[in-house]
Amino acid sequence: MARRAGALIAAGLAALTLGPVAVVLAQAGRGGVGTADLAALRFTVTQAALSALASTACAVPLARALARRRFAGRRLMITALGAPFLLPVIVAVLGLLAVFGRAGLVNDGLRLLGLAPVSIFGLGGVVLAHIFLNMPLATRMLLQGWQAIPAERLRLAASLDFRPTDFWRHIEAPMLRDVLPGVLLAVFAICLTSFAVVLILGGGPAATTVELAIYQAIRFEFDLPRAATLALMQVGTCGLAVALASFFTTPGGFGAGLDRQADLPAPGGWRQLIDFGAIGLAATFLALPIGAVVLRGVPGLASLPAGVWPGLLTSLLVALCTAPLAVSAALVLALARAQGARWLEPVAMLPMAGSQLVMGTGLFLLVFPFVAPPDLAVPVTILVTAVMALPFAYRILLPEARVLVADYGRLAESLGLRGWAALRLLILPRLRRPLGFALGLTAALAVGDLGVVALFAAEHGATLPLVISRLMAAYRMEAAAAASLLLVIAAFGVFWICDRWGRAGAEL
Repeated sequence: MARRAGALIAAGLAALTLGPVAVVLAQAGRGGVGTADLAALRFTVTQAALSALASTACAVPLARALARRRFAGRRLMITALGAPFLLPVIVAVLGLLAVFGRAGLVNDGLRLLGLAPVSIFGLGGVVLAHIFLNMPLATRMLLQGWQAIPAERLRLAASLDFRPTDFWRHIEAPMLRDVLPGVLLAVFAICLTSFAVVLILGGGPAATTVELAIYQAIRFEFDLPRAATLALMQVGTCGLAVALASFFTTPGGFGAGLDRQADLPAPGGWRQLIDFGAIGLAATFLALPIGAVVLRGVPGLASLPAGVWPGLLTSLLVALCTAPLAVSAALVLALARAQGARWLEPVAMLPMAGSQLVMGTGLFLLVFPFVAPPDLAVPVTILVTAVMALPFAYRILLPEARVLVADYGRLAESLGLRGWAALRLLILPRLRRPLGFALGLTAALAVGDLGVVALFAAEHGATLPLVISRLMAAYRMEAAAAASLLLVIAAFGVFWICDRWGRAGAEL
C-alpha cells in the first residue's frame, strides 16, 4: 500500500519539479551554457560544500553535548535551536550584519583593540551565514539520532564498563554513519539553492550562485532559455549529491527497544568542559544576531502599517495548509522507502534542487491564458511551498521510519494491521516526535517564505514576507524591522506548537 501511494506521490512530485522547467524550455527554446554559468556552478558547489561541512562539524559536538548533559534551560535551548533556521533569510542576514558587519559589534571590538576590521562579504560571509542558518537544523537532526539509541544498548554498554572511547566506537560512530550523510545532503542542497544570502553577502559577480543567476536571467533579462538551462544544472548537481549520500549511508543495526528511559553516559573532567563549552559558544553565536533583530524591531511594534496584519493572516493560512500537505506526502514516501523502494530517494529529494523562481515562471506560463495569476496566488504558493518543503520533512522522518519498518513491519503484517488502523495504532504513536518536528519546521518555513508569491501576488494577496520586502523597498526600515519581528514571532510560534505536540510524553 505504502509503495503504491509513494509511487503516485513521487510521480506528482517529479511533474511539479521538472514540469515547469519543461514548460519554460518549450516556451523559450534552447539555451547554452556560458562561461559565467560555469563560474556560477563552481562557486555554488564550493560554498555549498564548505557550508555543509562547517555546519555539520559544528553541529556534531553540540548535538552530542545536548544529548548527554542535563542542565537548567536544556529543553528551552533545544526548542530555540529551531529559531535561526526558522528566521526569514533576509531577517537573519540583517542580524548577522548587525554583529559581523562593518559597523557591527565584532568590528567595533576589533577597533577598540587596535586591530583591522574584518569583512563579512564574500565566500567567508556566505559560509558564516549558512552556518548560522543551518547548524541548528543539523543539530536537531543529529540529536534525534542520539535519542533513537535504544535504552537497552545503553544499559549493555554500562554493564560492559565501556569507556568513553568504547562508547564512541561501538554506539555513537555507527549511529553517525547512518545519520550524517543525510544531514550533509540536506544542508548541501539548502545551500545549493541559496539566494538572499549570496545576493547580500556575495560581494560581487565573482560570488554568484546558480539560483542568483536564475533570478537575474528571469527578473532583469527575461532570458528563459538560460534560466531553464541553469535550473537543469541545479537539478543535476543535487541529483549527484543524493546518489553519493545514498552510497555512503549504511543502515543502523541497533534493533528494537522497549521504550524504557536511560540517560547517555556523561563523562566528567575535560570532556564535560568541552560539552559545556560547545553549548556556550553555540548559544552566544546564535543569540547575538537574533537579539539584534529583536532590538531593532521592538520600537516599531506599536505603529505597524495596516497592510501587515492581512499579510500575517495570509502567511498563517499558507502555513496551515502547507504543513499537513507536505508532511503527509513525506510520511508516505519515507515509509515506502523504508520498505525497500530505493528509487524514491532521489525523487523525494528532487525539489531541493529545484528553483522556486523557475517553478513559478512555469506555472505562470501555464495559467496565464486561462486565469489571472493574482487570483491563484495563495493556492499556487501553498502548492509550491509544500513541494519545496517536502524534502526536509522526508529527511526528518526517514531514519525513524526505517527503524519502525525494521522492528515492527513483520509484526504488523502478521496481525493484518494496514491502512488507517496501522496509521492510528502504530505509525502515529511511533513517529509522533519526528512528525511534530517536521510539521513545525514545514509550517515555519511556509510562514517566512518569500519566493513564488512575489511573482503572483497583488496587493490584496501579499504574505507578510512580501509586505516586509515592499516596506524595505520603500525605505521604511523601522516598519520593516517591526514587521520582521512579528514574522519571527509567528514562525517560531507555529513551530513551537507543532514541536511541543510531537514531544508530548517523550523524554528529551
